[in-house]
Amino acid sequence: MSPPALVRPFMALRPRADVAAEVVAPPYDVVSSDEARTLAAGKPASFLHISRPEIDLPPGSSPYSDEAYARGAANFKRLCEEGILRRDSEQSFYIYRMRMRDHVQTGVACIASVAAYEAGRIRRHELTRPDKENDRVRNIATLRAQTGPVLLAYQADRAIGALIEASTSVPPAVEVPGPNDTQHSLWPVVAPERIVAFLSAFDALEALYIADGHHRSGAAARVAAQRRSSATASSPLASYEYFLAVAFPHDQMRILAYNRVVRDLGDSSVEALLSGIGESFAVKASDTPVQPTEPATFGMYLDGRWYRLKIRDDLVPREDPVASLDVSLLQQHLLAPLLGIGDPRTDARIDFVGGVRGLAELERRVASGGAAVAFAMHPTQIEQLMAVADAGRLMPPKSTWFEPKLVDGLLTHVLD
Repeated sequence: MSPPALVRPFMALRPRADVAAEVVAPPYDVVSSDEARTLAAGKPASFLHISRPEIDLPPGSSPYSDEAYARGAANFKRLCEEGILRRDSEQSFYIYRMRMRDHVQTGVACIASVAAYEAGRIRRHELTRPDKENDRVRNIATLRAQTGPVLLAYQADRAIGALIEASTSVPPAVEVPGPNDTQHSLWPVVAPERIVAFLSAFDALEALYIADGHHRSGAAARVAAQRRSSATASSPLASYEYFLAVAFPHDQMRILAYNRVVRDLGDSSVEALLSGIGESFAVKASDTPVQPTEPATFGMYLDGRWYRLKIRDDLVPREDPVASLDVSLLQQHLLAPLLGIGDPRTDARIDFVGGVRGLAELERRVASGGAAVAFAMHPTQIEQLMAVADAGRLMPPKSTWFEPKLVDGLLTHVLD
């Protein structure tokens, strides 16, 4: 038997064009319960009532409670019954374009193969947290649908690019504003000959890479395994054998820095910390905020002043795709030995600030007393992510912040 297609078209559940702007919402995992409650206030069609249903329960309610999952399912059913969400009648790929000021990226929304994910052809680069993955498993099982798309990357391909260009020569079927001054546009692709061409072009790719959405894809694989074990006759084409995704060419992806703040200096003083840093880094004070423009350099905000740090060249193991990452260099040569941050996954003294918030947020965290020191990072490059995934390795936590982000609610994959 030939392997299943890497990606497939599907019949998306999506909002009517006239109400789509009222439905779409930020990804569930980039807003807190309080932020979601504020964003959804007075907006009964907002997808946050599905993705963060605890906002419809008393303040302080757990997003992991039985009541929260039940409320999310009820809200989902309500939007479907009211005709706000409607399912397409034809199998389609969907061209998905995100525009954020002068940045544009155009990809293909599809359902991606769980079997390919399990076999390593859809490649991951992060560990998942059991609690977050368990949440997504229960979310999928309760809704009987996948509502949050996985962000995928592929090595830029001329054939796919030509198909995308041909498919976007007409006005989009849907165009809606999203968070952070973004515009999200959608073109359904239903012509059989073009669907076949997309299938062929994607199957010719060596791999797809998970950029963002490891918990969603991991949860989809667990749901597929559960359904296989309980099905009287499982099929490789069953809806649960695929997960909702949008795949973009790697050269259009934009990664922002994922900056670090540390709550205190541990047993160190400002003077001792600067002295210790000087053993592995060239340190230069700066009168202006420091946003690194090249790898192996860092901005540091300490005691009301910015510094530019550049690690010694002999400390960069360029042959190792993980150890050579800037996040690894900072961890190994500064955060661990000088500030005592052993495991950044679990250490409560360190926090992470998405680059979209800017350097001003780092200054604010330190000035407010919430942090003693902040580090501005140079963004990880997409080629570095792909190299780590190709090597079967894992990146350190909070290595990448992709921007713009896909919205929730524009496309949903129903599990029949």
